[in-house]
Amino acid sequence: MRCFGMLLDGRAQETGVKRRGSDATLLLVYNAHFDVVNFTLPMVPDGTSWMGLIDTNQAEAQLPAFSFGENYPVAGRSFGLAAGDSMTRRLRYGMGSILDATETPL
Repeated sequence: MRCFGMLLDGRAQETGVKRRGSDATLLLVYNAHFDVVNFTLPMVPDGTSWMGLIDTNQAEAQLPAFSFGENYPVAGRSFGLAAGDSMTRRLRYGMGSILDATETPL
């Protein structure tokens, strides 16, 4: 396997309490192949699109929204992270803080 995608469903329950989870749904895509792989973005319940958060091939770029079923070209030897559209604004704010902290020398 040269390209791997993993969906983390934010609707999953954190505890045994029978209620719906309310966390963000995330999609992680890893491409270990040396060439581009077109990864088909999955559909998820209660969503309309994916919002790109991180693409190691486009570190400085502001990533757009992607429709379900759209092919996303994952560059060779790269990693991508996208979020379902329901909690994207809060995630982008948090990711920006994390990225800013990692760029600051200790």
